[in-house]
Amino acid sequence: MSGYPTLKPAFTVQVTIDLPLAVGSASRSSPLQVVPMTGGIVKSDPSFSTAIDAQFVGVGNDYIHADPDGKHMRLNAHGVLKTADDALIYLNYTGVCALTDAEKAVFSGTAPAGPTPFGNLFTHFTFETGDERYKDLENSVFVGQGRFNIEPGKPTVVEYRVSQVLHN
Repeated sequence: MSGYPTLKPAFTVQVTIDLPLAVGSASRSSPLQVVPMTGGIVKSDPSFSTAIDAQFVGVGNDYIHADPDGKHMRLNAHGVLKTADDALIYLNYTGVCALTDAEKAVFSGTAPAGPTPFGNLFTHFTFETGDERYKDLENSVFVGQGRFNIEPGKPTVVEYRVSQVLHN
C-alpha cells in the first residue's frame, strides 16, 4: 500500500545472556531484572549495504521490567560491538516481549532444548559510532523480531532477525 514503509533484511543479532535473572527493586512500578549480555555477534545480510561482522565486547546489560499483569516484559538493552575491521559501535535496543508459556519456561529454566517461536519478541535497534564506515547505521531505523535458543549445558542465546525500515 502506498505511504507505508517497507522492510529490508539487514542483519542477524545473537546475544548470549546469563540466566537466571538478577532481580532488584530499582523500579517504582515493578521489579527491575538485570540480565548480563556476556557475548554475541552481529552479521549483516548479504544484501545489506553496510556490511557488518561484529562481536559483543565486555558485558552489556538488558534491563527488563515485567508488566504488573505478567503478560509482557519491557526490554532496554545496551552493549558495545567490535567489528572485524576494529570499529567500535554502541548498540541499544528496546522492545516488548509477550510472556507466553514458551518465554515463561525460558525464564524459569524449564524450557526444552531448541528455539522458541519468532513473533513474541519485538525490538527497535539504534547505533552510535565514531567510525565513518558505519555512520549509516546511526541514520537508519531498524526493527527486529527475536526468539530464545536453548541448548542444554550452554548459555541462553537470544536471536534477532533485524530489518531496516525504508520509505515506500
